[in-house]
Amino acid sequence: MIKLYLLAWFPMILIAILNAIVRETTYQKFVTELQAHQISTLTAVILFAAYIWGLTSLFPLTSSFQAIIIGCLWLVLTVMFEFSFGHYVAKKSWTKLLRDYNLLAGRIWLIFLVWITVSPWLFYQFH
Repeated sequence: MIKLYLLAWFPMILIAILNAIVRETTYQKFVTELQAHQISTLTAVILFAAYIWGLTSLFPLTSSFQAIIIGCLWLVLTVMFEFSFGHYVAKKSWTKLLRDYNLLAGRIWLIFLVWITVSPWLFYQFH
């Protein structure tokens, strides 16, 4: 089951890219960069909730431990992808990438990371 959920992480990249495209082509023009970041983070949480709920409905998890392992795996993959893609492909500086982790500055990206980590366990509890 863990291999299946590992593969299920890859469509998350597409969801994230589509979310970013919507941000860049629509509401970012009308709000500040920080507000666009906050809106985009919240829409990502909603989109990923729908995806993960569907995934756990189609392929039920078998234990809390399994759900926790999957959430941690997704967290590691997401952070690795964010920093490698962000720095080496999008050419963002390490400082700019780390800026999204500053909750005191209103950067709420950590909420998303917490969400993808705990959501498999939460949905396991609800199923």
